[in-house]
Amino acid sequence: MSRFLERHPLRSLVIAIVVIALIWLVFAPWPQGFEEVFGKKKLFLNASLNGITLGGLYFLVASGFTLIFGLMRNVNLAHGSIYLLGGYFGYLTVDATGSWLFSFVVAFAVAAILGVILQVGVFRRMEGEELRQTLVTIGISIVLADLMLWAFGGNSWQIQTPTWLRGPVDLPLVTAVKSSGETVFLSYPIVRLVIFAASVVIGLAMWVVLNRTRIGMIVRAGVDDRDMLSAMGVRIQIVFVVVFAFGAGLAGMAGVVGGTFQSISPGEDTRFLLASLVVVIVGGMGSIPGAALGAVIIGLAEQIGLAYFPTYAIALTFLVMVLVLAVRPQGLLARR
Repeated sequence: MSRFLERHPLRSLVIAIVVIALIWLVFAPWPQGFEEVFGKKKLFLNASLNGITLGGLYFLVASGFTLIFGLMRNVNLAHGSIYLLGGYFGYLTVDATGSWLFSFVVAFAVAAILGVILQVGVFRRMEGEELRQTLVTIGISIVLADLMLWAFGGNSWQIQTPTWLRGPVDLPLVTAVKSSGETVFLSYPIVRLVIFAASVVIGLAMWVVLNRTRIGMIVRAGVDDRDMLSAMGVRIQIVFVVVFAFGAGLAGMAGVVGGTFQSISPGEDTRFLLASLVVVIVGGMGSIPGAALGAVIIGLAEQIGLAYFPTYAIALTFLVMVLVLAVRPQGLLARR
């Protein structure tokens, strides 16, 4: 850190100013003139928290995608369909059993089984053939979308939040100060905070496994030199099946989260596939921290855009991607 400060004093000053400004925007009461220009502080805080928690959902989808695409070099454009299928099965599980937590287990299992079928039946036969993988998985995603439309209809389905996660919680964030001197704090849905915290735990666990364990070493070595690893007696195909199943399972679990946050409906598969691609491009292929950073950036860009200029909210996320590609084409935290 000290070397960075010495080599880039101007950049360090800019970063410090930005950090101080963000701290002031979040924690300090806004003066009336500032609110007249930028709107109420509550709007800004809600948009920011919505963006961060949405980033947690994007991370769950994109982390599985970056494992499959960035680490294993498998172009799986049916990843969004796996997300949507997990959401539907999560809804059916909650409807049948009333257990929200058990729906994650079912969604993970269904998505993981589909991931194993794809890895064994499709990707193992097309290793290193990215164009064929792209075309085949596009076809598979279209077939899966039609099957889900036939089975579940075209309506939006909402997964019920469990009673112990319903309602808001007061956060230590000041939104306004009344004329009487009373401080008004922000209330925010507890379910979004809990799910975001869970996504942080999952991300940290994935990073530890990939970078600090023998399993992670085998996975990374298998990507770089699978022939050498196979010669050492490691059954690399089994490793790849397990990693692919885990990445697909994460997408299935994210479907339950998405169905709880928002809703599940036809077209969400395409939306989250596109979001995963953007997150991986911004964060860097094969990087779990990159997927986390990219997910938060894209989530914030989308929600702040919706709050302040909804007509151009989608354009803002792609503007972020274009800027990253222009400055750092390999992504912000790409694996070297």
